[in-house]
Amino acid sequence: MAWITTISVWLIPLLICTILLYGTFKKVPTYETFVEGGKEGITMAFSIIPFLVGMLVAISVFRASGALDYIIGFVKPVLALLHVPAEIVPLAIIRPISGTAALGMTSDLISVYGPDSFIGRLAATIQGSTDTTFYVLTVYFGAVGIKKMGDALKVGLLADLIGIIAAILVVSFVFGMQ
Repeated sequence: MAWITTISVWLIPLLICTILLYGTFKKVPTYETFVEGGKEGITMAFSIIPFLVGMLVAISVFRASGALDYIIGFVKPVLALLHVPAEIVPLAIIRPISGTAALGMTSDLISVYGPDSFIGRLAATIQGSTDTTFYVLTVYFGAVGIKKMGDALKVGLLADLIGIIAAILVVSFVFGMQ
């Protein structure tokens, strides 16, 4: 196991050195290229700020409106039949919207139920097996000017649903149902 630690410590510095040496060998002005990339990164960061603000406002409205509580109450009987804890529903809904909000919910679930509980393990697995689909579409597609994102949205949400179902099945299989 010590060799894994050694590799993980040296991998990124070696990768950076390899890229710089290769660029120098190919006669690419590596420093100037790096600076130009930094300028583009700052420009991109400023261009996505309006999309970030819009997404944060939408998340706040969704949570404050009570819509989340309504959805939980609606699906709770079905989840009880499937032996899926209803406490996971807010995480499953918020995760495709905001990674930060989902991380906060995961932390709350783990602090309330414990990291070794079924809910704690399920929350951690959902956090790792799904993505922030709406965030990615809103911020990154908006930043590069892509207007038609319907198919990407469908595929992203389907992947999130499959990730949630797989998380429930794997945690249930590995750690047993609650």
